[in-house]
Amino acid sequence: MSVFQITMLGWLAFVAPAFAVQPDFALHANPLVPGVPDPAIARVLVSIQPPSIKKTVDTLVRFGTRSTLSSMEANLPPGEGIHAAANWIEEQFEQISRQCGGCLSVHRDTFIADPASGAPWAKRIPRPTRITNIYAIQKGTDPLQAGRMYLVTGHYDSRNSNILDARGAAPGANDDASGVAVSLECARALTKLRFPATIVYVAVAGEEQGLVGSAHLAHLARQEGWQLEAVLNNDIVGGNTTPGDTLQLKDRVRVFSEGIPSAATSAEIRRIRELGEESDSPSRELARTIAAVARTYFPGSEGTGFSAFLVFRPDRYWRGGDQSSFNDEGYAAVRFTEWREDFNHQHQNVVIPPAGSGMPILGDLPQFVDFNYVAHVARLNAATLATLASSPGEPRKLHLVFPDGKLSNDTTLSWMPPAGAGASVRYEVLWRPTAAGDWEYEKVVASEAAGEPVTVTLPVSMDNVVFGVRTVDGKGHQSLTVVP
Repeated sequence: MSVFQITMLGWLAFVAPAFAVQPDFALHANPLVPGVPDPAIARVLVSIQPPSIKKTVDTLVRFGTRSTLSSMEANLPPGEGIHAAANWIEEQFEQISRQCGGCLSVHRDTFIADPASGAPWAKRIPRPTRITNIYAIQKGTDPLQAGRMYLVTGHYDSRNSNILDARGAAPGANDDASGVAVSLECARALTKLRFPATIVYVAVAGEEQGLVGSAHLAHLARQEGWQLEAVLNNDIVGGNTTPGDTLQLKDRVRVFSEGIPSAATSAEIRRIRELGEESDSPSRELARTIAAVARTYFPGSEGTGFSAFLVFRPDRYWRGGDQSSFNDEGYAAVRFTEWREDFNHQHQNVVIPPAGSGMPILGDLPQFVDFNYVAHVARLNAATLATLASSPGEPRKLHLVFPDGKLSNDTTLSWMPPAGAGASVRYEVLWRPTAAGDWEYEKVVASEAAGEPVTVTLPVSMDNVVFGVRTVDGKGHQSLTVVP
């Protein structure tokens, strides 16, 4: 053995113990693992099946056009246009409500969008136009928790190549009959159960004209004091099936979430920057929760599981969606979208080229929708809604504590239990290195006496990690995570 080798072995023997030492944030916690599925939720998820989704998409396509502008058109063929589509969606919610003994209250949010207002969408709405959002509320059963609300939506309007064409064919199968199908399927499945908190099922119009319908509904929610803790927007979730597309992935769905909240004040933005919380907005915590729900209810690999692929930006480049309307009102909202979009089947006039021409079919047609994929997306939405609506709710007033006003290498956290939290509630303190995208470690903390604050000190430096806390009930239903 050479002198160099002997020297290196001696050096490695000296430094090896240092390499083996784990950081404090790994020593004093358990690695985060998937939760345990609730059997009742798992059973109703099975009821979400492709044939029902196909029926919804095919029916919406048969309305010819669902252009928002068609609501003002006279002499449309019978049964065509967005107004007929709105009536059909409303009847679907009413039918679901009858089947669950009247557990839904169904509403129409109708208003006139007037371009004279000078709104940014004025060029897409050339004259005063009636817009109708349809929504159904499944009110929570616990008076102390029913104020918490969780919302799922898709937009039922459609368009072709000309955004001002109010009469031409605009099938809108993927964009966004697929998202409306998700909302309806969530309602069909989850109304078989009862939840302490409230779920809202929605189909909005005016998306293609500039998010007009969702902006009105989000503002209505804010005016009426809706305590919306999560908004799930499904837009283009059809799992494009264009022949020859070998890069489409059917085992995941993209979930987009904003970082710094669009509704944050200058003081809030300054605090976010000071604390390094640019990636811990309520919307981003919602996205992480969706990913956790997927790991709980749809584990597996090699085609046996379904996951949420988190994209840390508000939406795709040059694009927008209805989640932004809710973000602008200060709500946590995310967007679900398939892995790869085919732009020949979005915002295009329908063109069927001659056989053998080698030219692609244009138009957003049902033949390019994978109904099995939409079912996976709907199940993930439903599992997320059910988990959150069953949970005890978010911890309140979470903050860092500095005992005696001094700095320490330990971290002390304190919070209040959510309103109406029962005796079986426990808490999970989560943390991750600041550069990590998702939570990695957890520490379970028991609850104190009812209504009393909970305080915990951990031998982990707050400077190296991001902390969060969520509540968990006796059946394992987890709340959204909040950061101090």
